[in-house]
Amino acid sequence: MNMKNIVKFSLVAICSLVLAAGCIKETFPQSGTATASQVAAAPGAFDGFVDAITSRLAGYPTYGGGTDANDFGITRFFIAWDSMGQDIVQPALTNGWFNSWYCIDHLGPTWANSQYAWTLYYKHIKSCNDVISLAGEEPGSDKIVGAGIARFYRAYWYLDLAQMFATKPCYLDPSAETVPLVLETSVVDSLANNPRATNEKIYAQIISDLDKAETYLAGYTRADKYLPDVSCVYGLKARAYLLMGDWQKARDYAKKAQAGYSIMNEDQYTSWETGFNTPNASWMLALNFKADDPCIQNNDADSSWASWMCMEINPNTSGCGYAANYGRPIHIDRHLYETVPATDFRKKCFVDFAIDDMDEEAALEALSAYTNHPDWIYSTNVNNNNPQGGTNMKFRPAGGEAGRDNQYIGFAVSIPMMRVEEMVLIEAEAAGRMNEAEGIALLTNFAKSRDASYEYGTHTDAYYNTSSGTFINEVWWQRRIEFWGEGLATKDIKRLQKGIIRSYPGTNHVETYRYNVDHTPDWMNLCIVQTETNYNFSCTNNPEPVAPSADSPEYTW
Repeated sequence: MNMKNIVKFSLVAICSLVLAAGCIKETFPQSGTATASQVAAAPGAFDGFVDAITSRLAGYPTYGGGTDANDFGITRFFIAWDSMGQDIVQPALTNGWFNSWYCIDHLGPTWANSQYAWTLYYKHIKSCNDVISLAGEEPGSDKIVGAGIARFYRAYWYLDLAQMFATKPCYLDPSAETVPLVLETSVVDSLANNPRATNEKIYAQIISDLDKAETYLAGYTRADKYLPDVSCVYGLKARAYLLMGDWQKARDYAKKAQAGYSIMNEDQYTSWETGFNTPNASWMLALNFKADDPCIQNNDADSSWASWMCMEINPNTSGCGYAANYGRPIHIDRHLYETVPATDFRKKCFVDFAIDDMDEEAALEALSAYTNHPDWIYSTNVNNNNPQGGTNMKFRPAGGEAGRDNQYIGFAVSIPMMRVEEMVLIEAEAAGRMNEAEGIALLTNFAKSRDASYEYGTHTDAYYNTSSGTFINEVWWQRRIEFWGEGLATKDIKRLQKGIIRSYPGTNHVETYRYNVDHTPDWMNLCIVQTETNYNFSCTNNPEPVAPSADSPEYTW
């Protein structure tokens, strides 16, 4: 399915209006449909339902057999949604599977881009509802952990959806509409008149689920970081309370979430072998692409996260990858890059823009500071008329040299969903909203772990909408560079009500898409797919996103 195909199928056909009717029928099956009690009684059935919540977060397409290059699970939205802002640059618009999000085009309710978000998230919610229903109100000892995982992830998905669809964050407008709530108690007949929940209502549900998850997962020791434990519950509560404006609880839970973790040091952050492809002591929750996933096995593994985010794939032995070989590397915004001091080790994750002024010999030598294969990076950019400067080198293929030679190994990466660094910055922000001096101290302590020369107040030009104050702008700047590419950028723009600037002297954003907006762009409020509003008569919608008609005048810093 091309991203520009109009939606031709209804969620009604999949599951009575919203894909995710959470309840399992308790009636005796007339046509081979198992009841909840029968399903629960089947050997291993409950564990299988729990496994379905976590096993397909990555590597499985929403549609088809894994051949659409932008259809590889939840991480597609790390790229897509963040492309609507300023920090991610898509320098080449050929092979444009994410063009709509960057260019703000074909994002209305009748287009497949809306269908992707709606279908993917409610699929996951249905998996959670199934487990919650099977576990019951008082889960037994054999079901309590599974129920906790389901409660955690249902809260996770609804928190994401609330941020995507609400026009304002909860702390600014509790009455703003989000999405319809579908729970394990929902019945099909009610879904035809299921209005969008307000921020207040959906966050109440999120906190309720997390309260239960906190109880259910207490004392649980997980097998690996691909499963949530109670520290992840604390982390998600910290995110939710920050969005709700409950600064004290946001701080408390962010602090609790940090126990047992340590922030990444320079060697871990900038590693050429394991950089952002392998869980470490900083990662709280992760997902992973496995070698036998459809998105790895099909379509030459091109329908995967690493195809878009990893540059180092051998063009002679593989020749695959949208970033590495098809001319679609994702770059960092030039101005953001230039605000990072040379003493900050995170700057090493992106190719210096000065390389664009060098001849080939000098450029290859300069690129050797980022990779053992500078010729691959140089040639893919040159061959596709892309600049070298700003090339993303943060995310590395898995498996070392074997993975660089074979995309079926290299693209089987892990990706962080939550890191302890986020908790440190939530703690600092929440503390600073109550006592700025305390927040500044916490923020400075973190910043100095990345740049020993850091001085507070050095990232406060007008780019950061100074009306929110120096402290919040400094927190935002740290979050932008720390979590670049990890799916938090647009969430932060909406949460902090920031504008974007793409048009400025020396910009590396694509001509005709150099938009400057001095407020949070309306296009960041996603549309609900039209089939939902056609058949759910109480469901309203957001206006169709409209891009500016031309490049904005250049902003002068």
